[in-house]
Amino acid sequence: MKRLVLALAAATAVLLTTGCVEGESSTPAAPAAASGGDAPAELRLDYAYYNPASLVLREQKFLETELAAKGTKVTWVLSAGSNKANESLRAEAIDFGSTAGAAALLARANATPIKVVSIYSQPEWAAIVVGKNSPISTVAQLKGKKVAATKGTDPYFFLLQALKEAGLSGKDVEVVNLQHADGKAALERGDVDAWAGLDPIMAQTQVDSGSKLIYRNKAFNSYGTLNAREAFLAKYPAVAQLVVNAYEKAKAWIAANPDQAVDLLARESKVSPAVARLVLTERTALDVDPVPGAAQRTVLETILPVLVADGNIKTADDGRTALDSLFEPKYAQARTK
Repeated sequence: MKRLVLALAAATAVLLTTGCVEGESSTPAAPAAASGGDAPAELRLDYAYYNPASLVLREQKFLETELAAKGTKVTWVLSAGSNKANESLRAEAIDFGSTAGAAALLARANATPIKVVSIYSQPEWAAIVVGKNSPISTVAQLKGKKVAATKGTDPYFFLLQALKEAGLSGKDVEVVNLQHADGKAALERGDVDAWAGLDPIMAQTQVDSGSKLIYRNKAFNSYGTLNAREAFLAKYPAVAQLVVNAYEKAKAWIAANPDQAVDLLARESKVSPAVARLVLTERTALDVDPVPGAAQRTVLETILPVLVADGNIKTADDGRTALDSLFEPKYAQARTK
Protein backbone atom coordinates (compact mmCIF):
# COMPACT_ATOMS: atom_id res chain seq x y z
CA MET A 1 0.00 0.00 0.00
CA LYS A 2 2.85 2.38 0.84
CA ARG A 3 4.37 1.78 -2.60
CA LEU A 4 1.02 2.51 -4.31
CA VAL A 5 0.56 5.73 -2.32
CA LEU A 6 4.03 6.89 -3.28
CA ALA A 7 3.41 6.12 -6.95
CA LEU A 8 0.10 7.96 -6.99
CA ALA A 9 1.62 10.91 -5.18
CA ALA A 10 4.37 11.06 -7.78
CA ALA A 11 1.80 10.99 -10.57
CA THR A 12 -0.12 13.84 -8.94
CA ALA A 13 3.02 15.91 -8.56
CA VAL A 14 3.87 15.60 -12.22
CA LEU A 15 0.51 16.96 -13.27
CA LEU A 16 1.44 20.26 -11.65
CA THR A 17 4.40 20.85 -13.97
CA THR A 18 4.16 23.29 -16.88
CA GLY A 19 5.42 23.47 -20.45
CA CYS A 20 3.84 20.14 -21.46
CA VAL A 21 1.64 19.05 -24.32
CA GLU A 22 -1.99 18.57 -23.29
CA GLY A 23 -2.42 15.08 -21.86
CA GLU A 24 1.28 14.81 -21.04
CA SER A 25 3.42 15.49 -17.99
CA SER A 26 7.15 15.91 -17.74
CA THR A 27 9.27 14.58 -14.85
CA PRO A 28 9.08 10.81 -14.30
CA ALA A 29 8.91 9.36 -10.80
CA ALA A 30 10.89 6.38 -9.61
CA PRO A 31 9.45 3.03 -10.73
CA ALA A 32 8.13 0.48 -8.28
CA ALA A 33 10.82 -1.60 -6.65
CA ALA A 34 11.44 -5.01 -8.19
CA SER A 35 11.55 -8.31 -6.35
CA GLY A 36 14.35 -9.60 -8.54
CA GLY A 37 14.22 -12.52 -10.93
CA ASP A 38 11.72 -12.59 -13.75
CA ALA A 39 8.84 -10.71 -12.09
CA PRO A 40 8.43 -7.35 -10.33
CA ALA A 41 7.20 -6.96 -6.77
CA GLU A 42 4.23 -5.05 -8.18
CA LEU A 43 2.51 -4.97 -11.57
CA ARG A 44 0.51 -1.77 -12.14
CA LEU A 45 -2.16 -1.53 -14.82
CA ASP A 46 -4.94 0.88 -15.63
CA TYR A 47 -8.58 0.04 -16.11
CA ALA A 48 -11.01 2.27 -17.97
CA TYR A 49 -14.69 2.37 -18.82
CA TYR A 50 -13.77 2.88 -22.50
CA ASN A 51 -11.83 -0.42 -22.32
CA PRO A 52 -14.30 -3.21 -21.40
CA ALA A 53 -11.58 -5.87 -21.53
CA SER A 54 -9.75 -4.13 -18.69
CA LEU A 55 -12.87 -4.30 -16.53
CA VAL A 56 -13.13 -8.05 -17.11
CA LEU A 57 -9.43 -8.55 -16.47
CA ARG A 58 -9.67 -6.69 -13.17
CA GLU A 59 -12.82 -8.48 -12.00
CA GLN A 60 -11.85 -12.00 -13.06
CA LYS A 61 -8.34 -11.65 -11.56
CA PHE A 62 -6.65 -13.55 -14.37
CA LEU A 63 -3.33 -11.80 -13.71
CA GLU A 64 -3.56 -12.18 -9.96
CA THR A 65 -3.96 -15.93 -10.45
CA GLU A 66 -1.03 -16.12 -12.90
CA LEU A 67 1.32 -14.07 -10.75
CA ALA A 68 0.46 -15.42 -7.29
CA ALA A 69 3.30 -17.95 -7.36
CA LYS A 70 5.78 -15.23 -8.27
CA GLY A 71 4.77 -13.07 -5.32
CA THR A 72 3.78 -10.17 -7.57
CA LYS A 73 1.10 -7.78 -6.33
CA VAL A 74 -1.30 -6.54 -9.04
CA THR A 75 -2.47 -2.94 -8.63
CA TRP A 76 -5.23 -1.30 -10.69
CA VAL A 77 -5.45 2.45 -11.39
CA LEU A 78 -8.50 4.06 -13.01
CA SER A 79 -7.88 6.07 -16.20
CA ALA A 80 -10.59 8.67 -16.87
CA GLY A 81 -9.30 9.15 -20.43
CA SER A 82 -6.34 8.48 -22.69
CA ASN A 83 -4.71 11.68 -21.45
CA LYS A 84 -4.78 10.37 -17.87
CA ALA A 85 -3.40 6.99 -18.93
CA ASN A 86 -0.55 8.78 -20.71
CA GLU A 87 0.16 10.91 -17.66
CA SER A 88 0.38 7.81 -15.47
CA LEU A 89 2.66 6.03 -17.95
CA ARG A 90 4.95 9.04 -18.20
CA ALA A 91 5.08 9.40 -14.41
CA GLU A 92 5.85 5.65 -14.13
CA ALA A 93 2.80 5.28 -11.89
CA ILE A 94 1.61 2.36 -14.07
CA ASP A 95 3.38 -0.18 -16.25
CA PHE A 96 0.54 -0.78 -18.74
CA GLY A 97 -2.00 1.78 -19.86
CA SER A 98 -4.89 1.64 -22.33
CA THR A 99 -5.41 4.55 -24.70
CA ALA A 100 -6.57 5.36 -28.18
CA GLY A 101 -3.93 4.82 -30.85
CA ALA A 102 -3.66 8.55 -31.58
CA ALA A 103 -2.99 9.24 -27.91
CA ALA A 104 -0.25 6.59 -27.86
CA LEU A 105 1.38 8.26 -30.87
CA LEU A 106 1.09 11.65 -29.19
CA ALA A 107 2.76 10.34 -26.04
CA ARG A 108 5.69 8.74 -27.85
CA ALA A 109 6.19 11.80 -30.06
CA ASN A 110 6.45 13.88 -26.89
CA ALA A 111 9.12 11.71 -25.28
CA THR A 112 7.06 9.20 -23.29
CA PRO A 113 8.98 5.91 -23.73
CA ILE A 114 6.10 3.52 -24.45
CA LYS A 115 5.35 0.79 -26.95
CA VAL A 116 2.00 -0.47 -28.22
CA VAL A 117 2.03 -4.17 -27.40
CA SER A 118 -1.54 -5.13 -28.29
CA ILE A 119 -4.77 -3.88 -29.85
CA TYR A 120 -7.69 -4.37 -27.47
CA SER A 121 -10.54 -3.02 -29.64
CA GLN A 122 -11.63 -1.32 -32.83
CA PRO A 123 -14.23 1.04 -31.41
CA GLU A 124 -16.54 3.71 -32.64
CA TRP A 125 -16.31 5.43 -29.29
CA ALA A 126 -16.15 9.09 -30.40
CA ALA A 127 -18.60 11.36 -32.22
CA ILE A 128 -19.80 14.95 -32.26
CA VAL A 129 -22.77 15.39 -29.92
CA VAL A 130 -25.28 18.21 -29.45
CA GLY A 131 -28.17 18.63 -27.06
CA LYS A 132 -31.65 17.26 -27.66
CA ASN A 133 -33.09 20.60 -28.79
CA SER A 134 -30.02 21.99 -30.55
CA PRO A 135 -30.54 23.44 -34.03
CA ILE A 136 -27.01 22.38 -35.00
CA SER A 137 -27.02 19.44 -37.42
CA THR A 138 -23.66 19.65 -39.22
CA VAL A 139 -20.03 20.11 -38.28
CA ALA A 140 -19.85 23.25 -40.44
CA GLN A 141 -22.39 24.88 -38.13
CA LEU A 142 -19.95 24.61 -35.24
CA LYS A 143 -17.97 27.61 -36.51
CA GLY A 144 -17.71 30.15 -33.71
CA LYS A 145 -19.34 27.77 -31.21
CA LYS A 146 -18.17 26.32 -27.90
CA VAL A 147 -17.21 22.64 -28.13
CA ALA A 148 -16.22 20.60 -25.07
CA ALA A 149 -13.42 18.09 -25.62
CA THR A 150 -10.68 16.36 -23.64
CA LYS A 151 -7.38 17.31 -25.21
CA GLY A 152 -4.97 14.43 -25.70
CA THR A 153 -7.75 11.91 -26.36
CA ASP A 154 -9.46 10.33 -29.36
CA PRO A 155 -12.62 12.49 -29.17
CA TYR A 156 -10.47 15.63 -29.41
CA PHE A 157 -8.58 14.22 -32.39
CA PHE A 158 -11.94 13.15 -33.85
CA LEU A 159 -13.13 16.76 -33.54
CA LEU A 160 -10.04 18.08 -35.33
CA GLN A 161 -10.50 15.61 -38.19
CA ALA A 162 -14.21 16.40 -38.47
CA LEU A 163 -13.50 20.14 -38.56
CA LYS A 164 -10.84 19.67 -41.24
CA GLU A 165 -13.24 17.64 -43.37
CA ALA A 166 -15.77 20.48 -43.06
CA GLY A 167 -13.19 23.04 -44.17
CA LEU A 168 -12.56 24.34 -40.65
CA SER A 169 -9.79 24.03 -38.06
CA GLY A 170 -9.53 23.97 -34.29
CA LYS A 171 -9.19 27.75 -34.37
CA ASP A 172 -12.67 28.11 -35.84
CA VAL A 173 -14.31 26.85 -32.65
CA GLU A 174 -13.79 27.57 -28.97
CA VAL A 175 -12.52 24.31 -27.52
CA VAL A 176 -13.46 24.00 -23.86
CA ASN A 177 -10.95 21.54 -22.42
CA LEU A 178 -12.89 19.35 -19.99
CA GLN A 179 -12.47 15.74 -18.90
CA HIS A 180 -15.03 13.51 -20.63
CA ALA A 181 -17.64 13.34 -17.84
CA ASP A 182 -17.42 17.09 -17.31
CA GLY A 183 -17.89 17.68 -21.04
CA LYS A 184 -21.06 15.59 -21.00
CA ALA A 185 -22.37 17.56 -18.02
CA ALA A 186 -21.54 20.87 -19.71
CA LEU A 187 -23.46 19.80 -22.82
CA GLU A 188 -26.51 18.74 -20.84
CA ARG A 189 -26.48 22.03 -18.90
CA GLY A 190 -26.24 24.01 -22.11
CA ASP A 191 -22.85 25.52 -21.17
CA VAL A 192 -21.39 24.42 -24.51
CA ASP A 193 -22.91 24.05 -27.97
CA ALA A 194 -21.43 20.63 -28.70
CA TRP A 195 -19.27 17.93 -27.17
CA ALA A 196 -16.71 15.59 -28.67
CA GLY A 197 -18.06 12.60 -26.79
CA LEU A 198 -16.69 9.29 -25.57
CA ASP A 199 -18.54 6.07 -24.79
CA PRO A 200 -19.99 4.82 -22.56
CA ILE A 201 -21.07 8.24 -21.28
CA MET A 202 -21.75 9.41 -24.84
CA ALA A 203 -24.23 6.57 -25.25
CA GLN A 204 -25.64 7.47 -21.84
CA THR A 205 -26.51 11.04 -22.80
CA GLN A 206 -27.84 9.78 -26.14
CA VAL A 207 -30.16 7.21 -24.55
CA ASP A 208 -31.09 8.94 -21.30
CA SER A 209 -31.12 12.62 -22.31
CA GLY A 210 -31.93 12.51 -26.01
CA SER A 211 -28.64 14.09 -27.06
CA LYS A 212 -27.95 13.79 -30.78
CA LEU A 213 -24.86 12.45 -32.55
CA ILE A 214 -24.62 14.82 -35.50
CA TYR A 215 -21.42 13.39 -36.94
CA ARG A 216 -20.10 9.84 -36.82
CA ASN A 217 -17.16 8.37 -38.71
CA LYS A 218 -15.64 5.09 -37.62
CA ALA A 219 -12.52 5.77 -39.67
CA PHE A 220 -11.78 8.83 -37.50
CA ASN A 221 -11.65 6.65 -34.36
CA SER A 222 -8.17 5.27 -33.77
CA TYR A 223 -7.90 1.77 -32.34
CA GLY A 224 -7.77 0.93 -28.65
CA THR A 225 -4.12 0.25 -27.84
CA LEU A 226 -2.50 -1.40 -24.83
CA ASN A 227 0.74 0.44 -24.12
CA ALA A 228 3.67 -0.57 -21.93
CA ARG A 229 6.67 1.29 -20.57
CA GLU A 230 9.78 0.36 -22.53
CA ALA A 231 11.80 -0.08 -19.32
CA PHE A 232 9.27 -2.63 -18.07
CA LEU A 233 9.36 -4.56 -21.35
CA ALA A 234 13.15 -4.70 -21.23
CA LYS A 235 13.23 -5.95 -17.63
CA TYR A 236 10.18 -8.23 -17.48
CA PRO A 237 9.32 -9.57 -20.96
CA ALA A 238 7.76 -12.75 -19.56
CA VAL A 239 5.33 -10.75 -17.43
CA ALA A 240 4.51 -8.52 -20.40
CA GLN A 241 3.58 -11.66 -22.31
CA LEU A 242 1.30 -12.72 -19.44
CA VAL A 243 -0.47 -9.35 -19.61
CA VAL A 244 -1.08 -9.61 -23.36
CA ASN A 245 -2.27 -13.21 -22.96
CA ALA A 246 -4.62 -12.15 -20.16
CA TYR A 247 -6.12 -9.43 -22.35
CA GLU A 248 -6.93 -12.04 -25.00
CA LYS A 249 -8.51 -14.20 -22.31
CA ALA A 250 -10.62 -11.23 -21.17
CA LYS A 251 -11.84 -10.56 -24.71
CA ALA A 252 -12.72 -14.23 -25.11
CA TRP A 253 -14.64 -14.07 -21.82
CA ILE A 254 -16.72 -11.16 -23.14
CA ALA A 255 -17.53 -13.11 -26.32
CA ALA A 256 -18.61 -16.12 -24.25
CA ASN A 257 -20.50 -14.11 -21.62
CA PRO A 258 -22.10 -11.13 -23.41
CA ASP A 259 -24.87 -10.54 -20.87
CA GLN A 260 -22.47 -10.65 -17.94
CA ALA A 261 -20.15 -8.29 -19.79
CA VAL A 262 -23.02 -5.83 -20.27
CA ASP A 263 -23.86 -6.03 -16.57
CA LEU A 264 -20.21 -5.46 -15.63
CA LEU A 265 -19.83 -2.42 -17.87
CA ALA A 266 -23.12 -0.98 -16.60
CA ARG A 267 -22.17 -1.50 -12.97
CA GLU A 268 -18.61 -0.19 -13.23
CA SER A 269 -19.37 2.87 -15.36
CA LYS A 270 -22.73 3.57 -13.65
CA VAL A 271 -24.79 3.48 -16.83
CA SER A 272 -27.95 1.52 -17.56
CA PRO A 273 -27.76 -1.98 -19.06
CA ALA A 274 -29.37 -0.55 -22.23
CA VAL A 275 -26.53 1.94 -22.59
CA ALA A 276 -23.88 -0.70 -21.87
CA ARG A 277 -25.42 -3.05 -24.44
CA LEU A 278 -25.39 -0.30 -27.09
CA VAL A 279 -21.70 0.32 -26.46
CA LEU A 280 -20.66 -3.33 -26.44
CA THR A 281 -22.82 -4.66 -29.27
CA GLU A 282 -22.95 -1.74 -31.71
CA ARG A 283 -19.89 0.42 -31.12
CA THR A 284 -17.11 -1.88 -29.89
CA ALA A 285 -15.39 -4.58 -31.95
CA LEU A 286 -13.29 -6.82 -29.71
CA ASP A 287 -12.59 -9.55 -32.25
CA VAL A 288 -9.91 -7.42 -33.89
CA ASP A 289 -6.42 -8.81 -34.57
CA PRO A 290 -4.39 -7.84 -31.48
CA VAL A 291 -1.11 -7.55 -33.40
CA PRO A 292 -0.30 -3.83 -33.91
CA GLY A 293 0.66 -3.17 -37.51
CA ALA A 294 -0.46 -1.93 -40.89
CA ALA A 295 -4.13 -1.25 -40.10
CA GLN A 296 -3.29 0.94 -37.13
CA ARG A 297 -0.44 2.66 -38.96
CA THR A 298 -2.79 3.65 -41.79
CA VAL A 299 -5.18 5.34 -39.35
CA LEU A 300 -2.37 7.15 -37.54
CA GLU A 301 -0.76 8.34 -40.78
CA THR A 302 -4.08 10.03 -41.58
CA ILE A 303 -4.32 11.63 -38.13
CA LEU A 304 -0.66 12.72 -37.90
CA PRO A 305 -0.90 15.89 -40.05
CA VAL A 306 -3.88 17.03 -37.99
CA LEU A 307 -1.90 16.57 -34.75
CA VAL A 308 1.01 18.54 -36.16
CA ALA A 309 -1.20 21.35 -37.49
CA ASP A 310 -2.85 21.70 -34.08
CA GLY A 311 0.51 21.80 -32.28
CA ASN A 312 0.05 18.51 -30.45
CA ILE A 313 3.24 17.22 -32.10
CA LYS A 314 6.00 19.70 -32.88
CA THR A 315 6.96 18.56 -36.37
CA ALA A 316 5.95 15.99 -38.94
CA ASP A 317 9.40 14.42 -38.60
CA ASP A 318 8.86 13.97 -34.86
CA GLY A 319 5.55 12.29 -35.60
CA ARG A 320 6.95 9.96 -38.23
CA THR A 321 9.88 8.99 -36.02
CA ALA A 322 7.48 8.17 -33.20
CA LEU A 323 5.19 6.19 -35.50
CA ASP A 324 8.11 4.20 -36.91
CA SER A 325 9.05 3.04 -33.41
CA LEU A 326 5.63 2.87 -31.74
CA PHE A 327 4.65 -0.78 -32.26
CA GLU A 328 6.10 -3.85 -30.55
CA PRO A 329 4.13 -6.71 -32.11
CA LYS A 330 6.02 -9.73 -30.76
CA TYR A 331 3.88 -10.17 -27.64
CA ALA A 332 0.58 -10.22 -29.52
CA GLN A 333 2.13 -12.49 -32.15
CA ALA A 334 3.05 -14.98 -29.41
CA ARG A 335 -0.26 -14.65 -27.57
CA THR A 336 -2.24 -17.47 -26.02
CA LYS A 337 -5.82 -17.38 -24.72
